[in-house]
Amino acid sequence: MIRALMTAGLLAALLLPGSTLAHHGWSEYDTSKALTLTGVIKDSGYEHPHGHISLEAQGKTWQVILAPPSRMENRGLSKTGLKPGNSVTVMGYPNRGKPEEMRAERITVGGKTIELR
Repeated sequence: MIRALMTAGLLAALLLPGSTLAHHGWSEYDTSKALTLTGVIKDSGYEHPHGHISLEAQGKTWQVILAPPSRMENRGLSKTGLKPGNSVTVMGYPNRGKPEEMRAERITVGGKTIELR
């Protein structure tokens, strides 16, 4: 019994750092520089850990990091709202090291604004 618990604990300890490293930290986004972009969705993903869109705005393609799908769904943003071709406005913060990536705080789709954080 003790050996099984120790083995389970060891496995958990080995797996946890990998999942932590796969997730980015929010500190890589500059919250002192708010951005508001309006454009057309070129591509989207509605999966964990965060949804995302490729947004054609201001003459370039932005990678926009959204909230987890469960939060978006609970707040009224379904997968169909992020369909390529839809026009959206996003407000958020730029990535410090990736000039065409931002973390969205809110998104407006079809006249409805959804708070993501």
